[in-house]
Amino acid sequence: METTLVAESLEKLAPQEVLSAVLGANSNASACLTCSFQAEDMIVLDFVRRRIPDIAVLFLETGYHFAETYEYRDRMAKEWSLNLVNVIPQSTVKQQESEFGILYQTEPTRCCQLRKVDPLLRALEPYKLWFTGLRREQSPTRKNLKKIEEHKLPTGKSLLKVSLLADWTWGQVWEYTAKHKLSYLPQYDQGYLSIGCEPCTAIPDDPANPRSGRWGGKKLECGIHTFSQGGPG
Repeated sequence: METTLVAESLEKLAPQEVLSAVLGANSNASACLTCSFQAEDMIVLDFVRRRIPDIAVLFLETGYHFAETYEYRDRMAKEWSLNLVNVIPQSTVKQQESEFGILYQTEPTRCCQLRKVDPLLRALEPYKLWFTGLRREQSPTRKNLKKIEEHKLPTGKSLLKVSLLADWTWGQVWEYTAKHKLSYLPQYDQGYLSIGCEPCTAIPDDPANPRSGRWGGKKLECGIHTFSQGGPG
């Protein structure tokens, strides 16, 4: 795991093989999974929880999620006995709106920074392994995503960011979901393809770009996944 060559060799492996390689090279490393409870996250969680039953499942509690998301999160946390960690921003929704107004309407990037990016960067500090449900196909901004990347926090600490499904297609996501009888967020049945905060999530006009339904098409990323450095080494 310390060389680019090893990271590149993992690109050809299936998710379970990548997981075994990562855990084998990082035994007893503290691990977390960022989870919005979308379909990809649930697949990665299904893989990882069998190897690390008590993995910290980090949910970014922005205060703006769909009611259906909260209901599904709570149901799955109970059914799978998850070690759920709700990552809370420093200000409540009421406090933020009182001070700055409705930022998701006027400054969506700042809203994401305050309610997602900053809280997550603080929450990641204790961990050495960070699992995600990211896929290259999700967005043009993710086309160069690697299965293994070194991610440096603002404090200077580095951790290994692992995206087991980086090369999976949307079809593979739903094939696995059906085969293993995984439940999923009900918003998918309504036509949503990428599900985040309710005010900033719409059914995309372009099915080939699922994240085009986010933030009214003004941007594709909240800022969390745009600053990893690439493969380790």
